[in-house]
Amino acid sequence: MKTLDQWMIEYGESHKNRQNQIIHKICVPVIFFTVVGFLLLIPYALGPLRAGEILLLVALAWYLSLGFKAFLVMLVQLGISYILFENLARLVEPFWVLAALFVVAWIGQFIGHKIEGKKPSFFKDLQFLLIGPLWVVRPLFR
Repeated sequence: MKTLDQWMIEYGESHKNRQNQIIHKICVPVIFFTVVGFLLLIPYALGPLRAGEILLLVALAWYLSLGFKAFLVMLVQLGISYILFENLARLVEPFWVLAALFVVAWIGQFIGHKIEGKKPSFFKDLQFLLIGPLWVVRPLFR
């Protein structure tokens, strides 16, 4: 299994362009928020937890395997996303808002990679979809 540093180095190889980095720092948290929201919209529950919450706990366990700091950082990001989603859901039906944000953020990501001249990392390994949110905030916990 790769270490967090190995993941960060490999992810960073296709994120060296300053414009692409800025785009990622905006779009990756938006994508993370929308994915959390979509997972929370899954209507099935297993006991007291929604199915999406169980999947998020599995993701947190994976982050914990990368280290306690990575886990804490992602727990905070998840908590913020959860609170934002719950507030959004009180105001409007969230699906279409999430869908619009998701599409716009991914368009931004692909524009960033066009500028960079490299394919997104997740084309190589889907686990990079979990690394992106950590990479964006990596300077906070070095």
